[in-house]
Amino acid sequence: MRIEFSGPIWYWRGPAPFYFVTVPEADSRELKTVSSAVTYGWGMIPVTARVGDTEWRTSLFPKDGRYVLPLKVAVRKAEALNEGGEVAVRLELW
Repeated sequence: MRIEFSGPIWYWRGPAPFYFVTVPEADSRELKTVSSAVTYGWGMIPVTARVGDTEWRTSLFPKDGRYVLPLKVAVRKAEALNEGGEVAVRLELW
């Protein structure tokens, strides 16, 4: 399964602060339909993500009925990404 979308980068200041981009509602619904077959716990879904020229393995987190993609520091630096900026993402489930 491959999903492509764009969205704004946002910052979460929780106990483990991090930057994310939220998967759109329609794509999140589609992911939810396959989640029971691919999740490894807590609803997390393993994916290969690509932003620009940077590709990495990570997991989508469920949040507020949708999924969010964490953006590692190395990815943000390599692609010059900042909070509030729009980012184009490609996801492939493992």
